[in-house]
Amino acid sequence: MVLPAGISFTSRNKVRLPAAFNVAVPFIDRHVGEGRGTRAAIRTAHETVTYGELAERVNRSGNALRALGLQPGQRLLMVVKDCPAFFYLFWGAIKAGIVPVPLNTLLRGDDYAYMIDDSGCGLVVSSVEFAGEIGPALKQLGAKAPKAMTVDDFLAEMVKAATALAPVLAAPDADCFWLYSSGSTGRPKGAVHAQRDMVVTSELYGVRVLGVADRDVSYSAAKLFFAYGLGNGMTFPLWTGSTAILDDRRPTPDTTFANIETFKPTLYYGVPTLYAAQLAALEAGPRNLKSLRACVSAGEALPADMFRRWQDKTGTAILDGIGSTEALHIFIGNRLNDHRPGTSGRPVPGYEVRILDDKGKKVKAGESGRLWIRAESTAKYYWNKPEKTAETMVKGWLDTGDTYREDRDGYFIYEGRSDDLLKVGGIWCSPVEIENCLVGHPAVLEAAVVGQADEAALIKPKAIVVLKQAGAGDEALTDELMALCKKTLAPYKYPRWVEYVPDLPKTATGKIQRFKLRS
Repeated sequence: MVLPAGISFTSRNKVRLPAAFNVAVPFIDRHVGEGRGTRAAIRTAHETVTYGELAERVNRSGNALRALGLQPGQRLLMVVKDCPAFFYLFWGAIKAGIVPVPLNTLLRGDDYAYMIDDSGCGLVVSSVEFAGEIGPALKQLGAKAPKAMTVDDFLAEMVKAATALAPVLAAPDADCFWLYSSGSTGRPKGAVHAQRDMVVTSELYGVRVLGVADRDVSYSAAKLFFAYGLGNGMTFPLWTGSTAILDDRRPTPDTTFANIETFKPTLYYGVPTLYAAQLAALEAGPRNLKSLRACVSAGEALPADMFRRWQDKTGTAILDGIGSTEALHIFIGNRLNDHRPGTSGRPVPGYEVRILDDKGKKVKAGESGRLWIRAESTAKYYWNKPEKTAETMVKGWLDTGDTYREDRDGYFIYEGRSDDLLKVGGIWCSPVEIENCLVGHPAVLEAAVVGQADEAALIKPKAIVVLKQAGAGDEALTDELMALCKKTLAPYKYPRWVEYVPDLPKTATGKIQRFKLRS
């Protein structure tokens, strides 16, 4: 791919941008000038939006936001389903100098009230489906509530707005958009991202790792409102002038398989939970997935057994990786020509990685420690959280909160959130390792492992298991699972208790909320 005019990367994968910059220009405006105006930018079951139409609607959106009273630097909160209007609002805001803040669409009124108040936004725009939660949130805030409207009402305002909009220029490191963290460990935090950040992730991971090009068609089951989905379903396609497939429904095996068969994407992005459900559905018979050249996974570590079963069933590899809201997308990932099941892969070009012990010293090869990264896509700070910012973002380095080890071949192996690690018999133990063993049993769909005190008040592993077939597990299955772990893992790691549940608590990104299981 030829980089947009005025943008380049150094030999060390550092981005060079104009001193006065607006990121909507290379992602939106340039495609019309480069002859892609009639190419499909977005396809849904109901409409196709060309790059020419997208550019015009982004301009109308920015002008409509201005007419509604928003000024450069103010925040626009978006509770918007995966649809073309998400693109119009997000990019129209950026081009007009306004800061878009997409929110998780699966939250409740109390959560929205917190984030509306925390952000100090000037406007909330929401899809009509979420009125039952947004209405009470605004009512809860009383006189502090900002102006609010539905997406349909905003689209009506757009029709009246002008079709030309000059971009508001800023420095490449100026505030551009926010993303709230998923809340896997508590209250969400607003991560403030700069103008350059989407350029960095789209080029370094999207183009240089995945090889996204203008001929690709991308379909992300992971939604646009969080970092992983934002890159998969919007910034990677727009950066390369390719096509994004959007579906506003909750992803299920049936809907995702139907979309792949209908739209024939070349790239598919999911999370381990969904891949597990899809594998179970494939037991009923094959689906036509031949258009896919690559599948990607993030959110939780992908078990090696799941990788192998998916490849056996579909002939396609799942490229597992790790990213975060703060880093904006995947910073360690597997490649099509360089992947190892059960690992997160190798660092993405341009991302520095180090593993430190509790004293802040680099660990020896093969030892576990806390993962820190440094790159140009990491968030500038947490909004209204100076103490958390100082703790997490240190001299350009980001504390991911994840525990990792690097094997002798340079592949990085995830061992869980640092707060989730267990000390069993005085030895640190990764819940992920036990979980991966458990899902290798043919009866198990998903598993989570947490610590529980035994009769002597000593912490031991407890497994919470979801079965492929509905129903409670019996004593015989429990014995099988314990025996499997004893045979496969170090003896002290086997779960002393097994509890069977219909599902596990997760964030919208598919991350297991182990803190809820512990409580």
